[in-house]
Amino acid sequence: MRHVLVLGGTRFFGKKLVERLLEAGDQVTIVTRGAQEHPFGDRVQHLQVDRTNAEALASAIGEARYDVVYDNICYKPKEAEEAVELFADRTGKYIVTSTLSVYPFGEPRKSESFFDSSTYAIPQPYPAEINYGEGKRLVEAVFFQQAAFPVAAVRFPIVLGDDDYTRRLHFHVEHVQQGLPIGIPNADAAMSFIDADEAAAFLDWLGRNTETGPFNACSRGEISPGGIVAWIEKATDKQAYVALESDEQHSSPFGVPEPWYMDTAKAEAAGYKFRELQDWMPALIERIAQEKK
Repeated sequence: MRHVLVLGGTRFFGKKLVERLLEAGDQVTIVTRGAQEHPFGDRVQHLQVDRTNAEALASAIGEARYDVVYDNICYKPKEAEEAVELFADRTGKYIVTSTLSVYPFGEPRKSESFFDSSTYAIPQPYPAEINYGEGKRLVEAVFFQQAAFPVAAVRFPIVLGDDDYTRRLHFHVEHVQQGLPIGIPNADAAMSFIDADEAAAFLDWLGRNTETGPFNACSRGEISPGGIVAWIEKATDKQAYVALESDEQHSSPFGVPEPWYMDTAKAEAAGYKFRELQDWMPALIERIAQEKK
């Protein structure tokens, strides 16, 4: 039986990951602040602690060791540095959730080599203010340059699903149904996506093999914001009102200025085959549309 720690794990693909681990017979411990109730009951050990408080996290974990640690809630290099120290000699593998945002917008399709976190400069001291993408670049850099244990980083694009708490796809469906404007600066920009079930499946797979380093993880194929709106128009039988500009309230969460999509050849060469985007996104749009009728 494997002992697995999940930092985060009470909502969206983190919750789905925990369910997969439990179904496989793993002994699972989750770390959360307790803001969200978890549905796992006594099937998991729940450590209620803020991971940004290094002393409290160390106290909660005690002398425990883990075969795999999943870190879905590491956003700053300081948190990564603290994890590197805390889990030294305590884990067989550490998997941190990263993002497509480590790459710049624009062509061409991004492979893992477009951002090398193993050589990325780590500033000292760390910046007081840091955006999401740069935060994740530095998180990866700290883990890959300083950790004494094996590390993998999963670079996800936008993750979608029925229970997406950010409701990014829901936003588009609701706007089309209600005849509201959607601000999309580049309706033709190709983008990568992944659904929450496959995000969890890939994390699970990665934790069961010896692969390390950065991995892009997204569905096969890409689609533009305009293509998504066209699918929504078909599902709702309504015409969308798309504008190049709009106020913030109506700006698309998919409103990127240039193409932004990834190559998954590395993961597929290692043995993982991703689903086709068209096999799940239209069906998800249909479900959301039906909910909103």
